[in-house]
Amino acid sequence: MGNKRFTIIEGGGVTTPKGFKAGGLHCGLKKTDRHDLGVIVCEVPAAAAAVYTTNLFQAAPLLVTRESLGKGGTLRAVIVNSGNANACTGEQGDADARTMQSNTAEALGVSKDQVAVASTGVIGELLKMDRVTSGIDKLPGRLREDIQGSDDFCQAILTTDLVKKVSCVSVQVDGRQVTIAGAAKGSGMIHPNMATMLGFVTTDVSIGSDLLQQLLREVTNVSFNMITVDGDTSTNDMLVAMASGLAGNEELTRDHPDFAAFADGLRHVCAELAKAIARDGEGATKLIETTVIGAASDEAAQAIAKTIIGSSLVKSAVYGADANWGRIIAAVGRAGQPVNVGTVDIRLGDILVLEQSRPIPFDEEIALEYLKGDTVGINVNLNMGSGKATAWGCDLTYDYVRINAAYRT
Repeated sequence: MGNKRFTIIEGGGVTTPKGFKAGGLHCGLKKTDRHDLGVIVCEVPAAAAAVYTTNLFQAAPLLVTRESLGKGGTLRAVIVNSGNANACTGEQGDADARTMQSNTAEALGVSKDQVAVASTGVIGELLKMDRVTSGIDKLPGRLREDIQGSDDFCQAILTTDLVKKVSCVSVQVDGRQVTIAGAAKGSGMIHPNMATMLGFVTTDVSIGSDLLQQLLREVTNVSFNMITVDGDTSTNDMLVAMASGLAGNEELTRDHPDFAAFADGLRHVCAELAKAIARDGEGATKLIETTVIGAASDEAAQAIAKTIIGSSLVKSAVYGADANWGRIIAAVGRAGQPVNVGTVDIRLGDILVLEQSRPIPFDEEIALEYLKGDTVGINVNLNMGSGKATAWGCDLTYDYVRINAAYRT
């Protein structure tokens, strides 16, 4: 499987790139017995980069991770807990995040400035630090470099997620195999400009932290920033990338002949994780993929695609398998972008329902059957320019309300 730029590795995970181990365990933050504490460890200082939520209320772990990356751009480990966000918890929350960092560093025998911290779960409650510190002490004995280590870590970061989210590819750089892998969590409180999601990328490519940071931002803009579930942006969203350099390639630059292949591989991993988050939206039954072409610019296409995918009316219509294209055209018109109101085409999958902004007769039964599927494509052509973008979301169901009405209980 794959294409000329990268090859998909079935069954790969964050431990597949050279130099990485991972693990997870249940320390008692969750009411169930699912893992709730996990760690990824690199055997060498890894070039590192991160992007964070745009929410003004940023949780304590983000502040600690920003500080660590600002001191040198390398990491040896990232420690993650689920079940508690450690957000809006004041000075005690800050102290707890620093304790997680220092205890992990001591347990692993690395500098605390090379440990990133991430948390996800309920906002406004203090961590049960006795359970966290006890769990951290046990984590070194749970580290594995095989797929089980990756799986244990993936389970440890889940909250309302129903499934683990992982992607892995390989690319050729200087004739050597370079591996890129990612794991993520996210199901609700998901919206562009990061979401209530955590993402972790590992790779064994040799690349500087500055270029990795630039590339991570670029890739995020066309992957994680193009998904929405419910229009809410959380306090804890973070995407961290670590590159061990152990593939042995010449350090990547933008002028390197294989840079584009690596960028494609990273983009694929992040897009697959983003789609998995959208598909696993709280209460969701369908993935919605909206593609906008013919826009005045890529930025305009992005804004329009995200407006469509974020519309509660569009999402509800998809849940009900209702081919109500009026809700789609209304979303196009309120996106705040240039639109020629007389030249818009809309398709549901391959079914043309609007041409040059005029209704086209279509078979309602065929449309109904299409919309009952687990993936629904909404395709919009503005017929104005060359701008294009794709966004991902999910339907809005009764279960979304049920899940969030009782989130703390």
